[in-house]
Amino acid sequence: MMIETDRLIIRDFEPSDVPSLFAYTSQNEVMHYLPEEVQTIEEARKFVAENIGDEARHFPVCLKENGQLIGHLAFHPYFGNHTYEIGWVFNPTYFNKGYATEAAFATLKYGFEKMGLHRIIATCQPENIASYRIMEKIGMRKEGFFKKCIPYGDDGGMNTTTQS
Repeated sequence: MMIETDRLIIRDFEPSDVPSLFAYTSQNEVMHYLPEEVQTIEEARKFVAENIGDEARHFPVCLKENGQLIGHLAFHPYFGNHTYEIGWVFNPTYFNKGYATEAAFATLKYGFEKMGLHRIIATCQPENIASYRIMEKIGMRKEGFFKKCIPYGDDGGMNTTTQS
Protein backbone atom coordinates (compact mmCIF):
# COMPACT_ATOMS: atom_id res chain seq x y z
CA MET A 1 0.00 0.00 0.00
CA MET A 2 1.20 3.51 -0.76
CA ILE A 3 -0.80 6.58 0.24
CA GLU A 4 0.48 10.16 0.24
CA THR A 5 -1.03 13.17 1.97
CA ASP A 6 0.27 16.71 2.28
CA ARG A 7 2.49 15.72 5.22
CA LEU A 8 2.60 11.92 5.32
CA ILE A 9 3.44 8.75 3.44
CA ILE A 10 1.74 5.48 4.38
CA ARG A 11 3.73 2.60 2.92
CA ASP A 12 4.77 -1.01 3.43
CA PHE A 13 7.03 -1.97 6.33
CA GLU A 14 10.75 -2.56 5.74
CA PRO A 15 13.21 -4.37 8.05
CA SER A 16 14.94 -1.04 8.75
CA ASP A 17 11.73 0.20 10.45
CA VAL A 18 12.27 -1.95 13.56
CA PRO A 19 14.10 0.66 15.71
CA SER A 20 11.52 3.38 15.01
CA LEU A 21 8.63 0.99 15.71
CA PHE A 22 10.25 -0.23 18.93
CA ALA A 23 10.81 3.37 20.07
CA TYR A 24 7.07 3.75 20.69
CA THR A 25 5.69 0.21 21.03
CA SER A 26 8.03 -0.29 23.98
CA GLN A 27 6.17 2.45 25.90
CA ASN A 28 3.29 1.66 28.25
CA GLU A 29 1.70 5.04 27.40
CA VAL A 30 1.31 3.84 23.80
CA MET A 31 0.30 0.23 24.40
CA HIS A 32 -2.06 0.93 27.32
CA TYR A 33 -5.25 0.79 25.22
CA LEU A 34 -4.17 -2.12 23.03
CA PRO A 35 -4.65 -5.84 23.66
CA GLU A 36 -0.93 -6.36 22.99
CA GLU A 37 1.57 -5.65 25.73
CA VAL A 38 4.64 -3.45 25.53
CA GLN A 39 6.95 -4.93 22.89
CA THR A 40 10.49 -6.18 23.22
CA ILE A 41 12.90 -5.50 20.37
CA GLU A 42 12.45 -9.13 19.27
CA GLU A 43 8.66 -8.68 19.16
CA ALA A 44 9.10 -5.51 17.12
CA ARG A 45 11.27 -7.44 14.64
CA LYS A 46 8.64 -10.17 14.40
CA PHE A 47 5.85 -7.60 13.96
CA VAL A 48 7.67 -5.96 11.05
CA ALA A 49 8.52 -9.32 9.45
CA GLU A 50 4.86 -10.40 9.66
CA ASN A 51 3.76 -7.18 7.97
CA ILE A 52 5.95 -7.28 4.89
CA GLY A 53 4.32 -8.47 1.68
CA ASP A 54 0.83 -9.12 0.41
CA GLU A 55 -0.52 -10.37 3.75
CA ALA A 56 0.45 -7.21 5.66
CA ARG A 57 -2.16 -5.90 8.10
CA HIS A 58 -0.19 -2.93 9.46
CA PHE A 59 1.47 -0.06 7.61
CA PRO A 60 3.98 2.56 8.79
CA VAL A 61 3.09 6.24 8.73
CA CYS A 62 6.10 8.42 7.87
CA LEU A 63 6.69 12.14 7.62
CA LYS A 64 6.91 13.14 3.98
CA GLU A 65 9.59 15.77 4.68
CA ASN A 66 12.21 13.37 6.07
CA GLY A 67 10.85 9.80 5.97
CA GLN A 68 10.73 9.48 9.78
CA LEU A 69 8.39 6.67 10.91
CA ILE A 70 6.02 8.26 13.44
CA GLY A 71 3.39 5.56 13.86
CA HIS A 72 1.49 2.86 12.06
CA LEU A 73 -2.00 1.97 10.92
CA ALA A 74 -3.82 -1.32 11.14
CA PHE A 75 -5.86 -1.80 7.96
CA HIS A 76 -7.14 -5.26 7.17
CA PRO A 77 -10.21 -7.35 6.29
CA TYR A 78 -12.69 -7.64 9.14
CA PHE A 79 -15.80 -9.35 7.74
CA GLY A 80 -15.23 -10.76 4.27
CA ASN A 81 -13.50 -8.82 1.53
CA HIS A 82 -15.57 -5.64 1.59
CA THR A 83 -15.38 -4.65 5.25
CA TYR A 84 -12.06 -3.56 6.74
CA GLU A 85 -10.93 -2.49 10.18
CA ILE A 86 -8.72 0.54 10.68
CA GLY A 87 -6.69 1.48 13.74
CA TRP A 88 -3.72 3.71 14.60
CA VAL A 89 -0.76 3.64 16.95
CA PHE A 90 1.59 6.64 17.12
CA ASN A 91 4.78 7.69 18.83
CA PRO A 92 3.82 10.14 21.64
CA THR A 93 6.30 12.66 20.25
CA TYR A 94 3.81 13.13 17.41
CA PHE A 95 0.57 13.24 19.43
CA ASN A 96 -1.76 16.24 19.03
CA LYS A 97 -0.41 17.30 15.66
CA GLY A 98 -3.22 15.87 13.51
CA TYR A 99 -1.09 13.10 12.01
CA ALA A 100 -3.31 10.19 13.08
CA THR A 101 -6.42 11.99 11.80
CA GLU A 102 -4.71 12.80 8.49
CA ALA A 103 -3.46 9.23 8.02
CA ALA A 104 -6.78 7.63 9.01
CA PHE A 105 -8.83 9.92 6.75
CA ALA A 106 -6.53 9.27 3.77
CA THR A 107 -6.75 5.52 4.39
CA LEU A 108 -10.56 5.64 4.56
CA LYS A 109 -10.60 7.48 1.24
CA TYR A 110 -8.18 4.94 -0.26
CA GLY A 111 -10.31 2.04 1.00
CA PHE A 112 -13.56 3.37 -0.39
CA GLU A 113 -12.31 4.94 -3.62
CA LYS A 114 -9.42 2.68 -4.69
CA MET A 115 -10.34 -0.65 -3.12
CA GLY A 116 -14.13 -0.43 -3.48
CA LEU A 117 -14.77 -1.28 0.17
CA HIS A 118 -18.35 -1.07 1.43
CA ARG A 119 -17.58 -0.49 5.09
CA ILE A 120 -14.63 0.40 7.33
CA ILE A 121 -14.89 0.05 11.10
CA ALA A 122 -12.73 1.11 14.03
CA THR A 123 -12.85 0.12 17.68
CA CYS A 124 -11.43 1.65 20.83
CA GLN A 125 -11.86 1.51 24.57
CA PRO A 126 -14.34 4.11 25.85
CA GLU A 127 -11.56 5.61 27.99
CA ASN A 128 -9.40 6.23 24.91
CA ILE A 129 -10.78 9.71 24.26
CA ALA A 130 -8.06 10.64 21.74
CA SER A 131 -8.90 7.71 19.43
CA TYR A 132 -12.62 8.32 19.86
CA ARG A 133 -12.14 11.94 18.74
CA ILE A 134 -10.15 10.84 15.70
CA MET A 135 -13.03 8.56 14.73
CA GLU A 136 -15.43 11.48 15.00
CA LYS A 137 -13.15 13.80 13.00
CA ILE A 138 -12.94 11.36 10.10
CA GLY A 139 -16.72 11.01 9.97
CA MET A 140 -17.29 7.73 11.79
CA ARG A 141 -20.31 7.30 14.04
CA LYS A 142 -20.78 5.12 17.10
CA GLU A 143 -22.59 1.89 16.38
CA GLY A 144 -22.11 -0.19 19.48
CA PHE A 145 -20.58 -0.77 22.90
CA PHE A 146 -19.20 -4.19 23.76
CA LYS A 147 -18.36 -5.24 27.31
CA LYS A 148 -15.11 -7.13 27.85
CA CYS A 149 -15.00 -8.29 24.24
CA ILE A 150 -11.21 -8.20 23.76
CA PRO A 151 -9.24 -10.57 26.02
CA TYR A 152 -6.90 -8.55 28.23
CA GLY A 153 -5.12 -9.17 31.50
CA ASP A 154 -6.65 -10.91 34.49
CA ASP A 155 -9.94 -8.98 34.58
CA GLY A 156 -11.44 -10.78 31.59
CA GLY A 157 -11.18 -8.20 28.88
CA MET A 158 -11.49 -4.70 27.51
CA ASN A 159 -14.68 -2.83 26.76
CA THR A 160 -14.78 -1.32 23.27
CA THR A 161 -16.92 0.96 21.18
CA THR A 162 -17.35 0.25 17.49
CA GLN A 163 -17.68 3.00 14.91
CA SER A 164 -17.98 3.07 11.15
